[in-house]
Amino acid sequence: HVQLVESGGGSVQAGGSLTLSCSASESTYRSICMAWFRQAPGSQRETVATVDSNGVTKVAGSVKGRFTLSKDKVVNTLYLQMNSLKPEDTAMYYCAAVGPYGGTWYQYNYRGQGTQVTVS
Repeated sequence: HVQLVESGGGSVQAGGSLTLSCSASESTYRSICMAWFRQAPGSQRETVATVDSNGVTKVAGSVKGRFTLSKDKVVNTLYLQMNSLKPEDTAMYYCAAVGPYGGTWYQYNYRGQGTQVTVS
């Protein structure tokens, strides 16, 4: 069983930066697919970024060039570096693990509780 804990959310002004972290409890984290999702009020949950078991990353077109996904295998943590934040990036951000690459939120076996990002 993999437990995921997100952190790093907060309130920033447009143009600012935040780094979200997703700490995984199991060493199997190192070879599994993980992803960040987000959901704004009144909107559907959407995929923000995904990393496959080989470390290949993909980010959504809406955040491409601004968000970067990375993994630190030593500390079992997935990061989402968010730069040039916009008000439309305001959402609850969730981490997920063990699922199909490119899969939906519900296709992942393990899901975090989320961390709020507010951009004004």
